[in-house]
Amino acid sequence: MGEYNHTLDAKGRVTVPARFREELGDSFVVTRGFEGCITAYPRERWERIEKNLMSLSLTNAAGRKLTRLFLGNAIECEVDKMGRILIPQPLRNAASIVKDVVLTGLGDRVEIWDQDTWNSLNGADALENLTEDELKSLEGLEL
Repeated sequence: MGEYNHTLDAKGRVTVPARFREELGDSFVVTRGFEGCITAYPRERWERIEKNLMSLSLTNAAGRKLTRLFLGNAIECEVDKMGRILIPQPLRNAASIVKDVVLTGLGDRVEIWDQDTWNSLNGADALENLTEDELKSLEGLEL
């Protein structure tokens, strides 16, 4: 859990907060995420995702697309001695990340966002901006 603001260095590296490193481990998988972010998964969680994607039929167009986006863009990251990971340029481009980033912990994953994108999606009125259809899709969820 939590939200941390960091800045990419000139080589495209970002510091991963110690709390997240404890959960992710020294080596984890980073790939494209939804809504324009990058997502980091602990190895165990990634293996389940990979298995699920590989079980999809090749005749399923949505499955092929999702598999390409997730597996085709996935890289294994290792944390350096300074607690940083290198985010490859293609992933930075996909998430429109140039300099300032937000890392947010979401239980079994960490999302890495361009700070401006994060702020526009998660401003003070973010909860009020949920649509009626989005709220209906969550019926029965206890918060």
